[in-house]
Amino acid sequence: LQMSPSSGLVTIILFLLGQTRGDSVTQLGGLVILPEKADVTINCNFSATGYPILFWYVQCSRESPQIFLKATKDKEKGISKEFEATYCGKSKSFHLKKASVQESDSVVYYCALSDTEKGTAGG
Repeated sequence: LQMSPSSGLVTIILFLLGQTRGDSVTQLGGLVILPEKADVTINCNFSATGYPILFWYVQCSRESPQIFLKATKDKEKGISKEFEATYCGKSKSFHLKKASVQESDSVVYYCALSDTEKGTAGG
């Protein structure tokens, strides 16, 4: 998310990452502009054999990406700073949600996965 000064708008920056060994995540890339206090859902779908470990990363300006949320099994919910994402093995999704976005949510968000058996990271 990126906040426009004095505009009351929040811009979400999303990136589509590649794939590893046939496992992949799909996330729409680009910008999403929202008014402050709007609800947001950032979609993340995955394709994998078995049940990988799923992550949401955040990246603040001029910093390295940091793990924000993590889920290791089906139906597990990750919660951090009023955001949540539920691992859904049936629909192969890990959508990030928050009610009432704020200026402090103005960072870049990445969805990623890790193969639980081989220990490879993908996203």
